[in-house]
Amino acid sequence: MASIPHLAKVLRTVLTTTAKHAARATGFVRRRSKLSGAKFVQTLVFGWVANPEATYEELVQTAATLGVPLSPQGLEQRFTEKAAQCGEGVLRAAVQHVIAAAPVAIPLLQRFTAIYLDDSTQVQLPPALAAYWQGSGGGATAEAQTAALKLQVRWDYQSGQCSGPFLQAGRASDRTSPTQHTLVPAGSLRVADLGYFALEVLAQITQQHAYWLTRLMAGTQVYDRQGQALDLHSCWAPYGRAVIDLPVCLGVHHRLPARLIATRVPPEVANRRRHHLKADARRRGQAVSRERLRLADGTRWCTNVPPERLSGAEVLVVARVRWQVELLFKVWKSGGHLAHSRSAKPWRVVCEVYAKLLGVLVQHWVVVTSLWRYPNRSVWKAAQTLRRHALHLASAFVAGLAALSAALQIVQRTLAAGCRLNKRKRGPSTFQLLFALTEEKLA
Repeated sequence: MASIPHLAKVLRTVLTTTAKHAARATGFVRRRSKLSGAKFVQTLVFGWVANPEATYEELVQTAATLGVPLSPQGLEQRFTEKAAQCGEGVLRAAVQHVIAAAPVAIPLLQRFTAIYLDDSTQVQLPPALAAYWQGSGGGATAEAQTAALKLQVRWDYQSGQCSGPFLQAGRASDRTSPTQHTLVPAGSLRVADLGYFALEVLAQITQQHAYWLTRLMAGTQVYDRQGQALDLHSCWAPYGRAVIDLPVCLGVHHRLPARLIATRVPPEVANRRRHHLKADARRRGQAVSRERLRLADGTRWCTNVPPERLSGAEVLVVARVRWQVELLFKVWKSGGHLAHSRSAKPWRVVCEVYAKLLGVLVQHWVVVTSLWRYPNRSVWKAAQTLRRHALHLASAFVAGLAALSAALQIVQRTLAAGCRLNKRKRGPSTFQLLFALTEEKLA
């Protein structure tokens, strides 16, 4: 499990040794310079962690903290294609490092060795970069249509370990994600959105003696265990508003054994879903199928987890954990301004994206090392707190490994003292719902 000294070594390796090698390999640095590849990367990472909207003047102040005198104009000239290649190289090396904490003590989740959340998010790029990162072609803006970067992540909610972000062109399907066919260890649970739905992948996870939980893809044929096709729209009749928990088989050819867990939603929720489906279809220039509109009346999940390990009600609560990765992306994009730049110059924008991705990765490592043992942690609050310590960490880089470890220990104490979620009576948070199920069983 990660410790502060281990984290300090990883940070020094990634932002110093790896950055130097990447700068040489890409040709970003060809001769001795006061702004080495390492100092360039450190300046951008810590500068934009401290202030995601930092100007050139603020960035050169960060460079001064690192012992590098530099003018704003001198820094601006360094944002080139080779600088972007250097940043990409450092990021690709950084995601190979494993930073994980001891599994968080939530009894319901401890029934699995890990809880893997697979998801992605997009970052829009200037159209001039379409040759490098091609967009999906269906967005509301020219940038999304022509140039975008997709970030693929596998996040273990138990230990906090984040695999990725792995970079893909914005138009790439989630089914081509590097995580899609990655081994899922026995006893673990993989939760993924519909973009990753593939019966062959679910069958592979089952063969690995692991578990999966996914929403049911519209158009998937569902059979009862006697081989009779089920009408998912009319199967509510015997159950009313109760939770449905049926043994089923999925797919015309796969006939994959599973459980169907479903619950009906209020009419106003169903109508809101249909409105969103139609609006999204119009935006994409497509038609929404009648089946998808009919199935908006309920929430349907499928899993291979046996009922003795998770009841139907417990499945619906564990499914909510998937939204935690959306909160992680919110911290990255809204809090870290990942998709925003003060510049419109293509290579400056790409350099900024890579540097900010390194920043949010460093930020996540610090949170995992410092805060993960608390189930009521607030990653959002932690990100805000880390901003205030970014330049402190930058100055510690100059002082050496021992100083960096000492600075990280101060950050650890600060995060542990205040970055917690308060309990809510109305709209309880996910960690409250997870604990509530355990308390009900003990009562």
